[in-house]
Amino acid sequence: MQAQEIREMGTSEIQKQLENVREEYFNLRFRRASGQLEDYTQLRSVRRDLARLLTILREREMAGWAGDGESESL
Repeated sequence: MQAQEIREMGTSEIQKQLENVREEYFNLRFRRASGQLEDYTQLRSVRRDLARLLTILREREMAGWAGDGESESL
């Protein structure tokens, strides 16, 4: 997921995607701890996607941007 793709999304879409990415990251960490994860690079890419989502949400919060006509109550 690229930053430009995220910026084109609405705030509510980003928040939904954030929930999905957090769940995926949790599952990957769980699989790593139990020894079932074979491709450790997935952890890195999911962690970076999570950081991108959070960064763009924070940018919007600081700018006071409401892309969907929603109030900014993050």
